Amino acid sequence: MALTAKEIEAARRHLRKADEVMREIIHRVGPVKLRLERNRFAMLVRSIISQQISTSAARSIRQRLEELLSPGSITPADIARLKARQLRSAGLSGQKASYIQDLAGKVNSGELNLRQIGRLSDERVIEQLTHVRGIGHWTAQMFLMFSLGRADVFPHGDLGIRSAIRQAYRLDELPDRRQSEKIAEPWHPHATIASWYLWRSLES
Repeated sequence: MALTAKEIEAARRHLRKADEVMREIIHRVGPVKLRLERNRFAMLVRSIISQQISTSAARSIRQRLEELLSPGSITPADIARLKARQLRSAGLSGQKASYIQDLAGKVNSGELNLRQIGRLSDERVIEQLTHVRGIGHWTAQMFLMFSLGRADVFPHGDLGIRSAIRQAYRLDELPDRRQSEKIAEPWHPHATIASWYLWRSLES
């Protein structure tokens, strides 16, 4: 379920009150513009494509992949019809092609039920997703945030988050997990919106 405007505003109020650094970031960045991805399978495919390559390269591969499919959609059934060599022709490495095939296979078999996954707790969602080859904890957290709209996700290992914390809190070095989580303590139960603001703070 998507975060409602009321929930987002409640999160903003909480963060402004709980953390003066976050209050300054919110003032500088402005309103939250958070759009959820409804196509859960396509989001996971895009996440796999994007691993360890530039945004522009990932976009190019995704466009070529969509051109292989008809009518340009990314569904488990469509992916299952493609052979590994066809996936590689779109620019995917052999490893990533196998990851996407594993994802499609698990969804098609019912082992991973993306339609019902939103009923599970955050921990169970992460557990189920990380059974898919090529999907790790970070990708599962992005899914929670930007597909399921979960309110209290803090991706402490994300380089952008760590860089933003270092900059905003004037640290000498990138924070480790323990330091990041200590700084994030006042943000709960609205860590997703706090994380969104941290990413945007790097652009403002």
